[in-house]
Amino acid sequence: MTFSFIKNSTHKSASIYTLHRLLHFFPQATPSSISSSSFTMASSVTPTPLLKDKLDIVIPTIRNLDFLEMWRPFFQPYHLIIVQDGDPSKVIKVPEGFDYELYNRNDINKILGPKASCISFKDSACRCFGYMVSKKKYIYTIDDDCFVAKDPSGNDINALEQHIKNLLSPSTPFFFNTLYDPYREGADFVRGYPFSLREGVSTAVSHGLWLNIPDYDAPTQLVKPRERNTRFVDAVMTIPKGTLFPMCGMNLAFDRELIGPAMYFGLMGDGQPIGRYDDMWAGWCIKVICDHLGLGVKTGLPYIWHSKASNPFVNLKKEYKGIYWQEELIPFFQAATLPKECTTVQSCYKELSKQVKAKLGKIDDYFNKLADAMLTWIEAWDELNPSTTQPKLLNGK
Repeated sequence: MTFSFIKNSTHKSASIYTLHRLLHFFPQATPSSISSSSFTMASSVTPTPLLKDKLDIVIPTIRNLDFLEMWRPFFQPYHLIIVQDGDPSKVIKVPEGFDYELYNRNDINKILGPKASCISFKDSACRCFGYMVSKKKYIYTIDDDCFVAKDPSGNDINALEQHIKNLLSPSTPFFFNTLYDPYREGADFVRGYPFSLREGVSTAVSHGLWLNIPDYDAPTQLVKPRERNTRFVDAVMTIPKGTLFPMCGMNLAFDRELIGPAMYFGLMGDGQPIGRYDDMWAGWCIKVICDHLGLGVKTGLPYIWHSKASNPFVNLKKEYKGIYWQEELIPFFQAATLPKECTTVQSCYKELSKQVKAKLGKIDDYFNKLADAMLTWIEAWDELNPSTTQPKLLNGK
């Protein structure tokens, strides 16, 4: 079977220590507490990028990926999975020197067969196919109109490195720390924080933010066409248990082994009555499941530079049903509960799909189709990932 794979492997550099191994040998240490001065390294040895062989970068696109040139210092050591949307006969050009594989719609149809119906077309939701075919523990996904941002000191922000630090340090969903992330350098748990909760839980998702063009819906874009986000907030926080959030997929990382099967971006775009809610849908689903399984979701750093504002009139056409539906969708997810028998992400997701059909199918038949697609997605995931590691229930649930 032949797919649109492209070659070009980059040079493998060596190091004495990686952050992941440091955490293994020094379990009390956290990524933020390990500095370059903590260990003496041979000056001739170039440190291996964090999680180099354990992370894939997934990029959905319809155009040439010239934007990768700006990301080259940070992305080149990693493997890229490019999901081409739109016309599969169009040739997508990728700058030389990157190690990548590229899938177009024809490839998706060949790999998944009839189950390819669960992968959206002409919508950035197609990116979740990359999550399915990856075999790495971690995923970072970014849009092709996102560039390297600068911190207030004018230094380039290595967004990928910050996401990795977020994922490798614990989360605190059961009690909010007013100094935000207590595991960062210069921070700790404040007075009154229960000692029994200070160990934290595994972080499943790291949600990054954006400078310049905000992630607004169409009505807000229309009333604030010139608004730009210039605020750099140097903070990471855990989203509390029981609290939903609007997840944006353009600057997002997650632990694929912990939450990957729930990272389905839904049926959106071509042939569907709604668009631009793909990442929102996934965010609501994963938060319900993370809360049930005792996993954490972080938001805040890192920032990327979002360079292109999409057309608000086009967006309104895609969003208008979602704007009405979300007033019922959000209460549905806020009230959603999963039985104790659901001990894996797959079983949680299947149960959630049943509840979607039973309760949201009354709103519109679209949600019956979406619930069926959720099950198809899980079936396809399990076929391609028969040995996916599942997290054990935490906190006695």
